[in-house]
This record gives sequence, C-alpha cells and structure tokens, in this order.
Amino acid sequence: MSVTEATLTNWIDRVRSEYVEMPGLALTRWQMRRLWRFDGFVCDAVVDALVKSGFLRERQDRAFVRVAKYV
Repeated sequence: MSVTEATLTNWIDRVRSEYVEMPGLALTRWQMRRLWRFDGFVCDAVVDALVKSGFLRERQDRAFVRVAKYV
C-alpha cells in the first residue's frame, strides 16, 4: 500500500477528530485497524504521531486514550 504524507495527515486528523468527538474513547491498535480499516503500517504511523504529539497516551491495558489536557 502506497501511503503519501498527505494521506497520513488526513488519517491523523480523522482519528484526532474521533477522539475529540467521543470523550472517553479508548481503543487498542487492533481496534483502530478494524474501525478505520488501517493496515499495520498506517495504524502504527497514525498512533505513533498522535502519541509523539502528546495527544494520545497508552494505558496499561494497551488502549490509547486522549491526554487530559486535550479534554
């Protein structure tokens, strides 16, 4: 699958919007792959970007949740 930087940016924006629209959303990477039909590469790139930016954090149960300062 060829993924452009623009495509990744669009997916990052989409996932960020979903987390903003649904307070308390907690998804594992596997659940994200199913919900948004990501392949492994895209899922990892999107999640890693959102974690690196400080928007998401990973809980002990491996689910990703929005960081409190963005609530």
